[in-house]
This record gives sequence, C-alpha cells and structure tokens, in this order.
Amino acid sequence: MQEDFHYYATYCAAFLAGYDHGESLKIAYSAQFVDLCTRTLLAKIKGPLSAATTQMQLELMDARTDPVGLQDITRIWSAFHFLPGDLYAGKQKCSKGYLDKYRLICGPNGDLVVKTVELAKGKPLESVGIAMHVLADTWAHANFAGTPSLVINNTNYYFYELFPEGDGYREKQITFVHKKSAPDDLENSVYTNSIYQSNENSIMNLGHGRAGHLPDYSFVRYKYLPMWGEYEELIKDNPSDYLKAFTQMIYAMKFIRGDIPVFKKDTYDLKAVEPHLDRIKDILEKRQLLASDDWKSFGEDLSGQNIEDHVIDKYFSEYTGSSNKDDTFIGRFTRGAIAHKGMVIEAIQRSDNKLAGIVKSKKM
Repeated sequence: MQEDFHYYATYCAAFLAGYDHGESLKIAYSAQFVDLCTRTLLAKIKGPLSAATTQMQLELMDARTDPVGLQDITRIWSAFHFLPGDLYAGKQKCSKGYLDKYRLICGPNGDLVVKTVELAKGKPLESVGIAMHVLADTWAHANFAGTPSLVINNTNYYFYELFPEGDGYREKQITFVHKKSAPDDLENSVYTNSIYQSNENSIMNLGHGRAGHLPDYSFVRYKYLPMWGEYEELIKDNPSDYLKAFTQMIYAMKFIRGDIPVFKKDTYDLKAVEPHLDRIKDILEKRQLLASDDWKSFGEDLSGQNIEDHVIDKYFSEYTGSSNKDDTFIGRFTRGAIAHKGMVIEAIQRSDNKLAGIVKSKKM
C-alpha cells in the first residue's frame, strides 16, 4: 500500500473507530512512518537502528545475501510489510528450505494478525499506527513473501489485469518494464517492476518487487500463476480486499480502544462505513496512481478538521532536542517497532523456521 491508504485512509478508519482528530492524525502518521523509518534515517537522528521498519533502495542494494544478511532483510519485511499468514502451513514433497519460505507467504486473518492487534492494545498511539500498517498490508501484499525468493515471488508473461464488464471481466495482459523514472501507465496496463534475476535470493526477488507497485493500487484486479501455487490461476480483487482492510482496521481499533472485548479473525465493521459505503467504493475503484486527495477529502468531511500532509521530519526536532527521548513520538514509535518485530521473529523462530534469525534479547 501507499501513502494514500496508510496515512489518509488510516486517519479515516481511526476517526470512524472513535478516536478524535488529533489521535487519528498520530495513528495515521505512525502507520505511514513504517514505510519511511530506515536505518539511514535513524542514524541521522541518533535513534536505535534496531527499530528500522523498512529499508531504502540503497540499503537493499548494499545488503548482504548470505544467511545472516537474508535474516536481517526477512526480519524487517516479514514483520512490517508481509506478515506471514500461516507459519505452520503444510506442503507435500518439498525441502525444509522451501517449506520455510512457503510459510512466510503473506496473507490476511492469520494468527499473527491477531497477535499484532493484541500487542497494540494498551500501548501508545504510535503502536496502534504500526499495527494498522501491518494489518492493512496483509491484504495488499497477500501471496508474496517478505524474504527474497524467485520461487515464491516471481511473475511471468501470464499476468492479466481484469476489468469489470457485464457479468464478468475483460482481460488485458500486463506489460512489466524497468523504467524507474516513468510512472506506471494505467491506461495501457504498463507497470514498472524489478529486473529478473535467476538467483533465488536476489534482492530483486523480495516481496512484490517482480509485480512492481501493482498490488499497492486499490483499483486493480489481476490474475497470475504463482509457482508456489503449482501454477494454478490466482485471482486478486483489490477493491474488495481493500474494503476489508479498511473495515477490519476500524474493528481492530475499536478493540484496541476497549469498545469490544475480543479481536476475532475475519470480522469487519461494515456498520461503521454503511453511511459512506458508496463514497469509499468510488475511491477504491478509481483508477489513479495515488488516491490521497480523495481519502483526505473524505477524512476532512468526517471530522470537519484539516488533515495536514505527512511530513517525514515532523517529530525529528522533538526527538533530537529532548532529554527524555522515550517520551517523544519517535521514542514511542521505536519502542513499539522493536516490540512488534520481536514478537514476529519469536513466532517465526518458534515454528522451527530460521529465516528471520532468533530473538537475542527483549531490547533487540
């Protein structure tokens, strides 16, 4: 997902869940900051490097791809962007190495989503935002894994965009290119992706890089033949999935606030969005590179308040100038990130999967 959903849509979900304007802004800022908090950024403001929630392209290009380096990459991407759907999934007639990667495939409504939401309860708003980012990405990034793997994450020529037409869909073959300087061409279904590398553990084969930003668009519907699925056709309906992500965030935040006693899988607060459902669906279905303006307008209509744009360094001076860094936005965010990452690594480790390494200490 992109800033349009992680920041503006998360604000809308938080407000509908019962948070006030200021609280919703903090939750939304934290959710978007997950996509920005790199080791390079943390080094600049002298924050804890272990709290990194993403890696910038230059960091990835310099990353080691030996077992230790791959564990470091997997810890970040599986924890914050590709939360595994089933760490105990079965797969017949395959090696332990392949099974470990297969079990890291991202998907919604897994046990780790429940643990993610439960971990945020009783914690500062920054932790709520982290949890909402992770939850939302389980829908957008489903079927890809947060570890480099050609077998799990590759795409090929059989990749079609689906356009609603009558009672069915019109298909158009997607063209993937590698022009980073050019925006995706939505009219012609031309999308930028990572360069094919036959090395199983190449950084180019991390997450949904081989599908580019395609999974991050709420409007898109597509089908392809994943190798991990025995080349059976898989259809992804993002408008439907993004609506579930949005309504599940509302439900999750009501649980975190204490308005409902238990967070259950596969449960969505459709009642909260009922008065706004047509507008939300229109935003989700609209073909555009970024839906920020539409979500922002919706959020401002909900709260009657101005939603300021996300500025990456908004809380930097507060952190660098404080004698009590724990009592700052960045301090609370980094503590929440470390706690969440530790929880996910421990769960992966407990499933007899060493791809994310081990939890060395509570302060990791």
